[in-house]
Amino acid sequence: MPLASYQLLDRDLSILSFNQRVLSLAQREEYPLLERLKYLCIVASNLDEFFEVRMDAQLDAMRAGAKKGAVNEKTYLQVSSQAHALVNRQYDIFNHELMPALKAAGIDIVASSERTNNQKKWVEHYFLTNVKPLLMPIALDLAHPFPLVASKALHFIVELAPDKTGLPTVSIVRVPRALPRVIALPNGRAQNFVTLTSIIGAHLASFFNGRKILNFSQFRVTRHSDLALDEDDMSDLPSALRHELAQRPYSEAVRLEVSKSCSDALSEFLLKQFRLPSESLYRVSGPVNLSRLIQLISLANRAELMFKPFRSSWPQQLVAKESFFQQLKRGDVLLHRPYENFDAVIQFLEEAVNDPNVLAIHQTIYRTGSDTRMLKLLQEAVLRGKEVVVVVEIKARFDEETNINWAESLEAIGAQIVYGMLGLKTHAKMLMVMRKEGNRIKRYAHLSTGNYNANTAKLYTDICMLTSDTVLTREMEYIFRHLVSQTALPPMRKLLVAPFNLQRAMLRNIYAAKRACLLGGSAKIIAKMNSLTDEVLVGALIEAARKGVQIDLIVRGACILPLDAAGLEDRIRVRSIVGRFLEHSRVFYFEINQSKKMWLSSADWMSRNMLRRIEIAWPITSLQMQARIMQECVAPYLNDTKDAWLLIQSGEYTSLNQTLNKVKISAQETLIQQYQDK
Repeated sequence: MPLASYQLLDRDLSILSFNQRVLSLAQREEYPLLERLKYLCIVASNLDEFFEVRMDAQLDAMRAGAKKGAVNEKTYLQVSSQAHALVNRQYDIFNHELMPALKAAGIDIVASSERTNNQKKWVEHYFLTNVKPLLMPIALDLAHPFPLVASKALHFIVELAPDKTGLPTVSIVRVPRALPRVIALPNGRAQNFVTLTSIIGAHLASFFNGRKILNFSQFRVTRHSDLALDEDDMSDLPSALRHELAQRPYSEAVRLEVSKSCSDALSEFLLKQFRLPSESLYRVSGPVNLSRLIQLISLANRAELMFKPFRSSWPQQLVAKESFFQQLKRGDVLLHRPYENFDAVIQFLEEAVNDPNVLAIHQTIYRTGSDTRMLKLLQEAVLRGKEVVVVVEIKARFDEETNINWAESLEAIGAQIVYGMLGLKTHAKMLMVMRKEGNRIKRYAHLSTGNYNANTAKLYTDICMLTSDTVLTREMEYIFRHLVSQTALPPMRKLLVAPFNLQRAMLRNIYAAKRACLLGGSAKIIAKMNSLTDEVLVGALIEAARKGVQIDLIVRGACILPLDAAGLEDRIRVRSIVGRFLEHSRVFYFEINQSKKMWLSSADWMSRNMLRRIEIAWPITSLQMQARIMQECVAPYLNDTKDAWLLIQSGEYTSLNQTLNKVKISAQETLIQQYQDK
């Protein structure tokens, strides 16, 4: 079957497979207990996003009764089956591994049936004073139709015994998002908690004046949340996006979660209301939103049950008290996050803002997080009279509103704001400073594989580079000019730019490796990325491997490459690293007859990155820098036997941590130790 025919199915199954690997971290007994709970919550959050973004196409095919095509009834059932298996495993780990272990550690989520009389009295008082005043059950009848239910909002459905008219009554109880999902009970020596759902469930009868409750269940519906904007038919993108954001919570339903005890009658009633097939129903043994249990980690506040704090170090190539500009004149500087501190990037921008010789600052913004230091520095730069140009991608999924607010706050004081390009997301990570030096303008720049986000910089592995390279920074200026004024890009000597030449350049190097082997030479390719789903690049890799190229791929998440394709003979090895940090750096390395080429990039090898986004890849030509990247970002991961999962011919992943009888080596733990020892 051609790759394109099953790309969507393989992508969706591969994403779910990645979450299975993350979920395995919740079962690692050597990991601190609250960290294991955190990974369980991360998977719950990842699953929410999967349904919000990926499941609508499969569901549409199911509803249409499609028998053929990239998505159809069969593919929907395959994806749905794997999603159900993942959810069942989640709750099995939660109920039978984590909850008993937490209780043994003195952290107990006390069920209604297990509460002492004093605890019951306290919970009742909490319910009456903090919860009940905010709840308003809606009895469904002709005058009160089924309410509009927002995506991922917690609700209860209650079936009451027939009233004096002889008719049963169904009520819906909406739970405000503002209420905490985990509440601490008054402390004795143990740390006892209750969930909001158990508090409400224990006191539902107080709403119905003695009428018998036949059945009740918590429920939560997930809706499709990928925005569909017709950019050719709008005059104001931010306003149009705000309108779409307001509608997002009420778009098409894709998943329904209910309590395991929910009656068939109530679950069928809910499925009908949301126009969902039975396969979209998920019965769970616990809270319907496990991601909100992450609140328990901060409430428990048990340092001994968390990872030992890791403090990133100041970048080894930078002298702390010396001007960035002076240091960059001596050569480029690599920064390896989170092992080296993101604050260096903030300080580079801060020096630029405070330097009277800096005339202009240009930056792209994709995801920023809650840290406002960079925003405040850009605002200060505007107020100091510098020319500030910011390309803000306001279509960055689930960060749209934050980015619009950023853009409007800067534009209001005089910054030049550009909202990317029609039909393309600006995903490149670039920061450029223009400084007056004598009778010329000198450019200094920062390029990164990851976002300008101080929060994720502590959790994601990324590589970034500070440079004053004349050619590289001039080509960055070309890209900014292209984004702002839509002038055509001139030929580039160093930078590769999607959607123009990045895919083509990668293909050219893959073909060169294949040709070298055909002529009797040798070649190998090593690529590290988040996802590999571009069928053109996958096909090229397969053909290169068939001709003798040795290929090692470190792909954290989705990967559609079929290792069972004929003629590969173990020439392609694919591994996924899933550990304490989220692997996020992108490294592309080609060694052809002793010639070595390396690029760092903002792009994964996905069709959307290659064809529908503004992305960059920049070359690493210094042999010393290449060696450092190989030593820190490549070799340790190829030798990892603790956090590595190997993709096998069946399309499944096998954990090297479980299969090898040797000393377990974690690339991430090794790097943590190396940087702490410096």
